[in-house]
Amino acid sequence: MDAGAAIDAVRDRTETERNRLGSDKALIAATDATLETEAVLAAAAARESGLARVLDQWAGESDDAATTQFEAAAAGAAERADRIDADVGDSDAFIDHLETVSGTANRVGAGLVAAPLVADRFYLQVVSFFVNEADEGRADTFREIRQGASALNHGETALGALSESERETAATAATEAIEAAYDDYATTLEAMGLDPKPIC
Repeated sequence: MDAGAAIDAVRDRTETERNRLGSDKALIAATDATLETEAVLAAAAARESGLARVLDQWAGESDDAATTQFEAAAAGAAERADRIDADVGDSDAFIDHLETVSGTANRVGAGLVAAPLVADRFYLQVVSFFVNEADEGRADTFREIRQGASALNHGETALGALSESERETAATAATEAIEAAYDDYATTLEAMGLDPKPIC
């Protein structure tokens, strides 16, 4: 299993969860049903600032080939948080999960593979929110933020420096991180009396 195959495996294993995380209920869960501009911005800022903090911490604790990728990904998340320029909301369950992850391979999977895959779905709905608000300036900004946040180049590079067995470990950790994000999403919606599954 090379780096690309590891990422594809994560995509295949989490297709249902990621599709639901990118549904039109995503921001209801992320903002506790406060679908207003400031709440959406706060949720996005919390995600990026939290990711930057965790990745920066990992970089400081690492002295292997993943260090540079953690540093670069942390810098990217910090820059996105600055662009959002909003009061930071409470950290979400995905960031809380990342804080429990240890070991280089697990961290590569959770922080450099799962995080971009989750971000891609989250920011899809953020863009849609601002389109619906007729705020094209913010919609364009979040299209760019989505492109950066969902990029897998750091994950692919870091995976390439791991052994094949470590890449499988990373893929498992990425799958678990995405499942943690989905479990919180589903629990939050169910507490509101909403079904996390799409209505067909």
